[in-house]
Amino acid sequence: MAEPAASKQDYTIPLRYRKMENLHIVFWLFKDVAWCLGFSILGITMIFPTLIIAIIISWRTRNIVSELCHNLAIAVWISANSYWMISEFLAFDEKILFSHYTYKDLALIPFLTGILILAFYYLIWKPKHKEAY
Repeated sequence: MAEPAASKQDYTIPLRYRKMENLHIVFWLFKDVAWCLGFSILGITMIFPTLIIAIIISWRTRNIVSELCHNLAIAVWISANSYWMISEFLAFDEKILFSHYTYKDLALIPFLTGILILAFYYLIWKPKHKEAY
């Protein structure tokens, strides 16, 4: 049976992109499982394919503001998460940076960047472009 034709409101992803996104999830899970189990070499190694694919996905969706903003937020989330993981593996996470802030707290910079990207999308861009996806 044939699939119905996509309408203007449908967002379709080419199969080769979907396969890459699915592989991205596999890498991400391996990275986080390695972190959880303390496998530092595997965890740090998995940062690279996980982050590279997140950046590629962001680039491929650059013409759809909704997708771009969410994918950029994911990329900076992975960056924050990866930095946090590295800080724990290399045992500088609890060292004092200044005042009561530790080096692990630097992960807040990309986490907050992701929140700002999504705040821009939901509070500024989307209300001005109600007809867009």
